[in-house]
Formats: sequence, structure tokens, C-alpha cells
Amino acid sequence: MKPLGSFDNDPNVTDKKFPGNPTRSYRSDELLQIIREITDWTRLTPEALAKWRERLRNYPQ
Repeated sequence: MKPLGSFDNDPNVTDKKFPGNPTRSYRSDELLQIIREITDWTRLTPEALAKWRERLRNYPQ
């Protein structure tokens, strides 16, 4: 996505919290333009997904 106005990168969803996450998440009152779709993303293995969910459960609130 491409922000078309002011924005804040959302650190709760981006690679800072979930290493390997190819997405970017923005908070904005302005429009966001979709510039491309990721179609070649390799899905997580069940083991990696379980680790990801465990990190999410243990992440400080």
C-alpha cells in the first residue's frame, strides 16, 4: 500500500512483532492506495504457525 496522506506505521502488526511477516500495516485517516498483491508468499508450516501463535499469546500487552 502507498499512503496518500499522513500515516503511522503500526508496529503491532509489522515485522517488528512478527518476524518474517511480509505485510505492512498503517494507521491513517487518509486513503491508502493498493499498489500490488503478494502472490508468491510461502505459507508457514504448522510448526512455524504454532510458534507464531505462542509468541502472540506471550507478547506483552
